[in-house]
Amino acid sequence: MPSASSAVPDSGRPVPPSLWRDRDFRRLWVGQTASQLGEHATLVVLPLFAVLTLDAGADQLGVLRAVGQAPVLLLSLFVGAWVDRWRTRTVMVLTDIGRTLTLGAAAVAGLFGRLGLPELFVVAFAVGALSVFFDVAYQSSLVRLVTREQLVRGNSALEGSRSAAQIGGPALGGALVSILSAPIAAASSALFFALSFLSIRRIRRTEAIPEHSERPPRLGRRIHDGLRFVVGDPSLRAVCLASAAFQFSFAAVMTVYLLFLPRELHLSGTAVGLALAATGPGALLGSMLAARLPSRFGHGTVLVTAAALGDGAFLCVPALDGSPAVTVPVLLAAGFVFGTGSQLVTVTVMAVRQAVTPDGMQGRAAATITFVGMGLAPFGSLLGGFLAQEWGLRTSLLVTAAGMLLSPVLMAISPLARLGRTLPAPQDGRRSRRRRSTR
Repeated sequence: MPSASSAVPDSGRPVPPSLWRDRDFRRLWVGQTASQLGEHATLVVLPLFAVLTLDAGADQLGVLRAVGQAPVLLLSLFVGAWVDRWRTRTVMVLTDIGRTLTLGAAAVAGLFGRLGLPELFVVAFAVGALSVFFDVAYQSSLVRLVTREQLVRGNSALEGSRSAAQIGGPALGGALVSILSAPIAAASSALFFALSFLSIRRIRRTEAIPEHSERPPRLGRRIHDGLRFVVGDPSLRAVCLASAAFQFSFAAVMTVYLLFLPRELHLSGTAVGLALAATGPGALLGSMLAARLPSRFGHGTVLVTAAALGDGAFLCVPALDGSPAVTVPVLLAAGFVFGTGSQLVTVTVMAVRQAVTPDGMQGRAAATITFVGMGLAPFGSLLGGFLAQEWGLRTSLLVTAAGMLLSPVLMAISPLARLGRTLPAPQDGRRSRRRRSTR
């Protein structure tokens, strides 16, 4: 177990006032919140438009979701190596501009009746690609804005804002598609990305860019170094495996779920949005608990327990039947439990990753874990669409929901389960101490 002097201390207390008084941190928080709100709204707007307006089948919805997730598999490693050599503020600002223009163009196309499935595929891929750049950059930006002692608190604050976006984004997207139209819903997402741009561009702190030498290593070498670093650390290797199992199964679950709610339970677009938004309040609670529970019960215990409870929440959904008055409250409860558990895992894993990773490797480590974890999501979406087409919605939902439980099992048999109340030191620091002790 690492010594207390090498760990992130006092992770059980809420974000200190000194952190919130930092204008640049507040600007990052506002921008990230707006970006996540736009992203979560878009994730509902495009599939619902395909299902409700274009009458897309299960296989077509699976392809649409896979296209939106494919950039994670195709771009993550390159983005991680690239972000480590650029200012994260610049990357986030440019991606916000790109997503604003893309969704603005989609809104215009929809108003003129030109928004069909092929156009949705293009929009989904473009927004997904730009989101890869933003997500890797914002995960790396926190390390360059706050001290290592503030990582858990800073992550808790940022993930709390993501939780708020999970509340408002799906509900807003579902309501706008149902009441007004998909083009207007797409335009609302574009406005959130524009707000994110306006906030993040005001960050004034000059970032120190690691490893910015006159003759930098080749891109392939930098990607290889990131892969080797993550694979060589037992905790990060376990994070990759557990994340891959979860993201693959969750992508399959959500493809079936987005069909199950309107077609099997006969819910309106607004009700679907509310059901999806139920994860938001749970995630908000999970973010607050993540600032306290790991330091009290141990990071490993929190990770395994939260993953098991959260991922198991969806197992009750395939049994639902009847009127919305009966099914919607159960869906809200299941979403709340899932949101709480998954957010506890997300915040805790991010703090572990940031704590064990040297500053010059943050972007590549985040991108490598995203690549391994989210890289399987497109295949999960395709599998979910195939199973829904061949096996029916209830059976497919039960099978894919059960698959999510593989993630806590993998964490339970890994070094993650043995993490204690304090976070480990960066890998470089551990190696240097071992070298000194052998002299």
